[in-house]
Amino acid sequence: MFGDTKAFSGFAVPDIDQARTFYGETLGLRVSEEHGLLTLHIAGGHDIVVYPKPDHVPATYTILNFPVDDVEAAVDALTERGVSFERYQGFDQDDKGILRGEGPAIAWFRDPAGNVLSVIQGG
Repeated sequence: MFGDTKAFSGFAVPDIDQARTFYGETLGLRVSEEHGLLTLHIAGGHDIVVYPKPDHVPATYTILNFPVDDVEAAVDALTERGVSFERYQGFDQDDKGILRGEGPAIAWFRDPAGNVLSVIQGG
């Protein structure tokens, strides 16, 4: 039934302006805005819709993963742009917040709305 449709994902934030700045400037994604919705244009021709939700509650899981060639370099670059990396109890993360040895190297961070994102080895 939906095999030929161009599906897309989406997630909520309480403040579209703040999201535009974070995703467009901090992360360097191409973004556009129409009808009060923000669209993230990511590699591979995929779009992700970001919509306003005043009573937004962040998900407790990773909503978006960014595969990169070098996780450590990505963490360093994001840290320079003011991004902080999450530390999770029970995970053996290094001083930069990178988890290694349990699959691909990965580090988690949050957008201004509290949504969990990651950079993961595999670009």
